[in-house]
Amino acid sequence: MVLAEKSMKASGGGLHTVGGVTLFPIAEYWWLYAGFTAFVLAMLVVDLGVFHRREHAISAREALRWSAVWVALSLVFNGLVYWYASSLHGPAIGRQLALQFLAGYIVEYTLSVDNMFVFVVIFTFFAVPSQLQHRVLFYGILGALVFRALFIGLGSVLLSYHAVVVVFGLVLMVTGVRMLRHDGTDTDPGQNLLVRLTKRIVPVTGSFHGRHFFVNLDGRRHATPLFLALTAIEMSDIVFAIDSVPAIFALTGEPLIVFTSNVFAILGLRSLYFVLAAAVSRFTLLRFGLAGVLMFIGLKMVWLNQLFEDGFPIAWSLGIIAALVGGSIVASLAVDGRGRRRIT
Repeated sequence: MVLAEKSMKASGGGLHTVGGVTLFPIAEYWWLYAGFTAFVLAMLVVDLGVFHRREHAISAREALRWSAVWVALSLVFNGLVYWYASSLHGPAIGRQLALQFLAGYIVEYTLSVDNMFVFVVIFTFFAVPSQLQHRVLFYGILGALVFRALFIGLGSVLLSYHAVVVVFGLVLMVTGVRMLRHDGTDTDPGQNLLVRLTKRIVPVTGSFHGRHFFVNLDGRRHATPLFLALTAIEMSDIVFAIDSVPAIFALTGEPLIVFTSNVFAILGLRSLYFVLAAAVSRFTLLRFGLAGVLMFIGLKMVWLNQLFEDGFPIAWSLGIIAALVGGSIVASLAVDGRGRRRIT
């Protein structure tokens, strides 16, 4: 059935889907979701088993190369989405889904930048050696994929009700306001719920034992500080998902787009961390742009989508998001440049 003539409407008063229907339901297109998941797992195996078999400190240049690889794969996949959707439902629908994927990917990727600041704090707090940070982030990404799948599945049910959409929109707006006031550097990973729970369940060694998360000492199993760092990162991603998953549902209700754009953004997290870790202090105004993105998306869920018969135009959303994030980055670099000139 060609849906090019149908408009973007809210299914059940909550999720914005094409023509009010889901084009790629999991039950019917399970093979598509399974194939994508298999591809992701294969890429992760190649990443850890081939390119990062030996622990080493990731340089900014290597991280930039991997970031470029993940971004390129995301854009190639977006092209495949356009081609496949166009072949089934016409070019108008293909273009709409491709724009939704791009907007969702940009939102998830840019919001991930805020999580990088938390990662810096966690690794510093636990004094994780630079050559072991990639290993922690790798397993952290695996956990994040599982949690995101659960959150997306739950969100697709809850956000089909307009009242729930409004509540989540308000939560995003409040989170954006809080981000304006706090930069996240005062986070204490030692007070993390999972970290405290781990210490109560299993004894923890006072030092690292290479790449191991657990070791046997005196006949008893002990966790290492590396495992505590991993639990802190997993918890931070759970908290982060509470904001990011509703944010992407404000842009699209198509489960394939929500899932794949989330996964691609998560896959780029590790490389993004090593790119930004060295320059994290330079983006002093970035949190204002990210706060603006959260508040805009929250406003979109609560009010803006209701102003338009077909929902708030996705192209406009892309432009606003790009302006907020890009503007905050440019402003950060400009402020940093002026500060350096004053010093010299």
